[in-house]
Amino acid sequence: MTRLRLDIAYDGTDFSGWARQPDQRTVQETLELAIATVLRLDALPQLTVAGRTDAGVHATGQVAHVDLAEPVDPDLLVRRLAGVVPPDLVVTSVSLAPDGFDARFAASGRHYRYRVADRAVDPLRRNDTLSWKRPLDVAAMRRAGQGLLGEHNFAAYCKPREGATTVRTLRSLTVSRDAASVVVVEMHADAFCHNQVRSMVGALLAVGDGRRPPEWPAAVLAAGVRDSAVTVAPPHGLTLVAVDYPPD
Repeated sequence: MTRLRLDIAYDGTDFSGWARQPDQRTVQETLELAIATVLRLDALPQLTVAGRTDAGVHATGQVAHVDLAEPVDPDLLVRRLAGVVPPDLVVTSVSLAPDGFDARFAASGRHYRYRVADRAVDPLRRNDTLSWKRPLDVAAMRRAGQGLLGEHNFAAYCKPREGATTVRTLRSLTVSRDAASVVVVEMHADAFCHNQVRSMVGALLAVGDGRRPPEWPAAVLAAGVRDSAVTVAPPHGLTLVAVDYPPD
């Protein structure tokens, strides 16, 4: 068997998330069909991904691996895939995976970015930027984010899944304005549980527009239970930008 690493980017607007679902357009099935087509496989290959993204969530640095029975030229596969995948999906590179590589279980960190505009949204960025009607206090959001750093049980910000832990280590959380004055929230953790990033962004937005004090997100975290006052931010502002792996 030959294991290949695929680096992938996609606009999640018209996808029902990464994972294959019956009668839904998903990134996984679209890419598996493309690989089967260009390699003339009798059955769909099985992709393993670093992190399953929800419907509407984008990626510029998604990583997956696939096991193939026959050797494949990685550069040739990239060129062939470019001719069959839809325009909202790109395989940016393919490489032979080092020994022991697993796109999901070898990953040591994930980086996400969330974009919010508290003024008119650039129409060219409407698919990856949330429009917010109230002015946002970036300094207050930044202070609130510091209370979430470190290793915690993030059950208050996660959609529970049976048998899955909600303990995560949030390594960094930054809030800034870019050159276009868009508020950019960036988070880096060993991993994120379901809805964690969007829930934390929702809490930060409540602080940013003055509805809650900067200490509130940390208090929600300490309570350890879902708080109905925490709104899950819409998916289209979120992008998976990178996945960390140990050296080869």
